[in-house]
Amino acid sequence: MQYIEIDSKYQKNLDKILHEYPLVKKIAQAIDKHGGTTLLVGGAVRDLLLNLLVKDLDIEVHGISLNDLEKILAKFGTLSKVGKAFGVLRIHGLDTDWSVPRTDAAGRKPKVSIDPYMDVNHAFARRDLTINAMGIDLLSKKLIDPFDGYADLQQGVLRAPDNKRFVEDPLRFFRVMQFVGRFGFKPNKQLNMLCKKMDLSTISRERIETEFEKLLLKSKKPSLGFRWLAGIGRLQDVLPELAATEGVPQEKKWHPEGDVFEHTMQSLDAAAQFEYETNAQKLVLLYAALCHDLGKVTTTEKINGDVKSLGHELESARFAKKMLKRVTHKKDLIATVVKLVRYHMQPIQLLNGNAKPSAYKRLANKLSPEATLRMLAMLMLADKQGRSKVKGKPLTKQFSDVKKFLQKAEKAQVADKAEKPILQGRDLLDVIKPGPQLGLLIKQAYEIQIKEGIKDKKELKKRVIKSD
Repeated sequence: MQYIEIDSKYQKNLDKILHEYPLVKKIAQAIDKHGGTTLLVGGAVRDLLLNLLVKDLDIEVHGISLNDLEKILAKFGTLSKVGKAFGVLRIHGLDTDWSVPRTDAAGRKPKVSIDPYMDVNHAFARRDLTINAMGIDLLSKKLIDPFDGYADLQQGVLRAPDNKRFVEDPLRFFRVMQFVGRFGFKPNKQLNMLCKKMDLSTISRERIETEFEKLLLKSKKPSLGFRWLAGIGRLQDVLPELAATEGVPQEKKWHPEGDVFEHTMQSLDAAAQFEYETNAQKLVLLYAALCHDLGKVTTTEKINGDVKSLGHELESARFAKKMLKRVTHKKDLIATVVKLVRYHMQPIQLLNGNAKPSAYKRLANKLSPEATLRMLAMLMLADKQGRSKVKGKPLTKQFSDVKKFLQKAEKAQVADKAEKPILQGRDLLDVIKPGPQLGLLIKQAYEIQIKEGIKDKKELKKRVIKSD
């Protein structure tokens, strides 16, 4: 193996990892005694060299058989053998994959051949990109870099270590997409050419979903991934609803940034900068930003010389549902995004109409239980920040109308959840049988409750029975 000395600051990063995982070093020493070599590989090496937080460790062991590796690991804890057929073992309680080199045939169910004595160059050539095709010897702390991945990392280049092998797994297309967004790296000419021609029809939705989530959750500028898709002519194949927004005009008075696609990309990047309580909430808001104006494709027209997209929010909700069904299997996520998109024009309409608290309560009820007015305010802010004259650089300022909308929602006590109905269906069963009429009376009672502020159950019951 050809070893390269790495900078002392990277060795400190490695020392920190080994300090956090003291068992790993002990296992590496035990493997060394049996004639094996223990290499930290893949994303952990990439992130270590980028000074990013390293979470999951992938360790590849060369020079000993899988059975011998199993015997060594068993001395340090209880083994999980779920991945043994793929040459992968885990110790319970240790977030680390231990594997021996393998080759995979092409296809969705590839035949796996395990070869612990495989040449390291051959082993690393099967990886997707050169920045992921490096290894660090855990004992010597030296870098193994047969495809100049370290140089590519420093120069911000995405390159395949082996062009022929790259196309064997079409999921790598989407991995390039999310690496473009996460790191701002640029694929080289050869990689772009490979991705332009790759057949994506055999990839399952679940595998695609994972790559989209990494793009959205781990990128400072997730728009770069979608811009790359557009740049190589594949956005139409992957997300035709989004591709259709390219070139769709907007009124310059309100949208100096340009077409709907540019606005969407800026709004997406703006939303990526917000603080979120959970990744699930972040994913919802970023998908909502991505989808909120899809309907402008079919609703945009010139009216009295002005570009308008009347009712685009309804069309956007329809397109959002259609597009997201191909990207994610999470029905709750789709339902939440669709609601936010469907009502994303309501905040400005309520403010312009100087709406009463009851209107905010109605809107909160429409969004419930999937979404909230606070989430709608965040989408409103992303929408407004996505209107920068400078391409690719959304605005960062706050907007008084967003703040005002949220203040009114909080004053009505419905910013984070809808007001619960006081009168329930069971409260009327003594006077009316279950059925459509019962549902209408409950809705009527709720309308009286939020409009007049009546919280007394008996009074609400008396009002709806009387009106019936």
